[in-house]
Amino acid sequence: MTIIDGKAVAADIKQQIAKEVEQIVNAGGKRPHLAAILVGHDGGSETYVNNKVKACEVCGFKSTLVRFENTVSEEELLNKVKELNNDDDVDGFIVQLPLPKHISEQKVIETIDYRKDVDGFHPINVGRLSIGLPCYISATPNGIMDLLSYYKIETSGKKCVVLGRSNIVGKPMATLMARKAYPGDCTVTICHSHTKNIKEECLQADIIIAALGQPEFLTADMVKEGAVIIDVGTTRVPCASRKSGFKLTGDVKFDEVAPKCSYISPVPGGVGPMTICSLMRNTLLAGKKEFYK
Repeated sequence: MTIIDGKAVAADIKQQIAKEVEQIVNAGGKRPHLAAILVGHDGGSETYVNNKVKACEVCGFKSTLVRFENTVSEEELLNKVKELNNDDDVDGFIVQLPLPKHISEQKVIETIDYRKDVDGFHPINVGRLSIGLPCYISATPNGIMDLLSYYKIETSGKKCVVLGRSNIVGKPMATLMARKAYPGDCTVTICHSHTKNIKEECLQADIIIAALGQPEFLTADMVKEGAVIIDVGTTRVPCASRKSGFKLTGDVKFDEVAPKCSYISPVPGGVGPMTICSLMRNTLLAGKKEFYK
């Protein structure tokens, strides 16, 4: 059983990005610039955005953080998105989700210029992904593909079960695993809250990607020997013994599932660092105008 080390892989990729940025700047090119909009003071969102700012420093990017209170109006937020769309110095930007309930997340996503949509959420990027055209791929699925590739995990002809059908992880993950490429070429099944016989589906899977947001949902009796398990879950579960008062818990019951696996990603330290790493890669592509002029 091999534990997938997302921290180490991400650190390696960020160093590669930093070298390329240095070459671009030394040749007289523009330093990539990532902006982030953060609304409110959600603890998880604060952590994610702070980690993204730190990653920008490591990669040699310029970064800008725009903050709003929870009371910001939808109109004001959309105006800031439009301002970033028109700012030639900003190569890519993200609006950290979730947003307050009085703001339409979909309207915000659709207002972002798809050429600067380094989160890969805009319908144009999602559509291009679905038909195999170059685009910004949603960061978490893209990071998982990097992990599979880094560890040379065989995927062609394998049965892959994706637990969860979100627009951010589940659906793009299934699309990527089914594509005619490596990693990919899998027979993919998406399971969700209304799937019947979900245990039986999982027991047939060579690869399981758990992205339900239900702590310790996947148990040992749902996993066959030698399976590859990728855990995307990051739920904050109360924990009195921790100084923070909580611990990050994945969708996989790690201690009992791990002994049955050929590869498994832990939480934390597995997929999480790769998500931020993929965002950095998308920002580099945006700075180079790799896909869209």
